[in-house]
Amino acid sequence: MRNDILGGATTFVAMAYIIVVNPAILKAAGLPTGASTVATIVVAAAGSILMGLYAKRPIAVAPYMGENAFIAYGLAALGITWQQRLGSVFVSGVLFLIITVIGLRGWLAKSISQSLKYSFAAGIGLFLAFIGLTETGIVESGTGVPVKIGNLHNPQVLLAIGGFIVMMALMRLRVRGAILIGIAVTAIAGIFLGFGHAPRALFALPFTGDYSLAPIALQLDIRGVLRLSFLPILLTLFLMSFLDTLGTLVGVGAAGGMLDAKGNFPEIEKPMTVDAISCCISGLLGTSTSGAYIESAVGIREGARTGVAAITTGLLFALSLFFIPLVEPLQQLRFAYGPALIAVGALMLDAVRKIDFDDLTELVPAFATIAMMVFTYNIANGLTAGLVLYPLMKLLAGKPREISGGSVVLAALCGIYYIFGLPH
Repeated sequence: MRNDILGGATTFVAMAYIIVVNPAILKAAGLPTGASTVATIVVAAAGSILMGLYAKRPIAVAPYMGENAFIAYGLAALGITWQQRLGSVFVSGVLFLIITVIGLRGWLAKSISQSLKYSFAAGIGLFLAFIGLTETGIVESGTGVPVKIGNLHNPQVLLAIGGFIVMMALMRLRVRGAILIGIAVTAIAGIFLGFGHAPRALFALPFTGDYSLAPIALQLDIRGVLRLSFLPILLTLFLMSFLDTLGTLVGVGAAGGMLDAKGNFPEIEKPMTVDAISCCISGLLGTSTSGAYIESAVGIREGARTGVAAITTGLLFALSLFFIPLVEPLQQLRFAYGPALIAVGALMLDAVRKIDFDDLTELVPAFATIAMMVFTYNIANGLTAGLVLYPLMKLLAGKPREISGGSVVLAALCGIYYIFGLPH
């Protein structure tokens, strides 16, 4: 019990940065920061506690990095309202739940090659890093070139670079909560230099005033997303969520010795069901797609082994509802939270080492996935391009036996994205 409580607290510290970063990203979609912060915390608290009670695993839940960027930035060019974006999150959550219950979610996940799965993670990591670089001004749009290096004489740009270095140094020293500490240190330095303000209060009652959920809760537009043009959006959220969950469960399971002799996660349907329910809650309350968090591995290293750890993490998130004024200044400082996006992106890039570079039928779809995500500034383009190319490359290389039924189904669905959807 002691190890689980300590591990759950450690996991909370490691992933608490999401309280700052998620609302800051979703602000670009038009969601009010105060309400979005409360929604982020409530989803993390409810999802983590549910994971502990039902799945009985030491795995915390919160809004995903990557999915929030897709909701805020990836859909910006389509002119979609934030109500429709929340509707997409809810509908995709319902779809997750249905296919999880009937066992289809696991079948589709197994049909995707390891190289493609890892390319998804690497591509999303670079996408997040690119957002962080542009948000902080380290990279900016240029004249005659798509992007160029930013103004390195700007103090805020220098603060962002320093913040990233601090985070990486703390991670190297295995300091718990390295990203959150890096955000706080950078913000304090910026405030002393006159680029922000200190917290105006320590405590505040949630669900009242600026922290009321009323502006976004139950404001989702479900009817507006139930049409053909929204299929690529739902497909993208579906793919990102179930791949994130699958990768997280396998990674965390390996760290905690929870995998069976064949490397499979026992009773994987339970945590996947929690993931699906969390997605539905996210859409209803007003935040982005949620699911299992890889930072749970930090708590597992501290001895967490049962659902008590996830419950502990959830209760700490619930407690943080009363301390939102402490994090409010951080959400206004791009030079403070931007480096966190770059840091998370750097950590996700580790997945590229597991791509099979010796087999072109594996490398080409993986490369297309990463390149299209980053260079078109759209996660959907990368996911769909890779899934369409995979069976095509296998067929052209004379390897039809390596093409599974699930990969054909996914390729066909992704083809709809380019034929009937709104690629951009």
